[in-house]
Amino acid sequence: MKPKKIPVRMCVACRQGRPKRELIRIVKNKEGVVSVDTTGKAQGRGAYLCPDVACLERAYKIKALNRALECDFTEEMFQEAKRVILRREIDK
Repeated sequence: MKPKKIPVRMCVACRQGRPKRELIRIVKNKEGVVSVDTTGKAQGRGAYLCPDVACLERAYKIKALNRALECDFTEEMFQEAKRVILRREIDK
């Protein structure tokens, strides 16, 4: 029996490929609302980030999320993503 294939995605900040389950997905839906997708299955245009505050800060600084999501990634969205990352670190 063949081993199950693990999907790999690339972080928009550090450009490192990692298994999809390890990364955090930020998604923009059809209405243009940007949110953090904790399930990894929400519909819309998505971008992946390492679960690290440094990667999030770098992506915000170089505007990688603006390009990937084709929208303006605001400070409020940045704070929401940071909360999710920190909560994920605490839950480990």
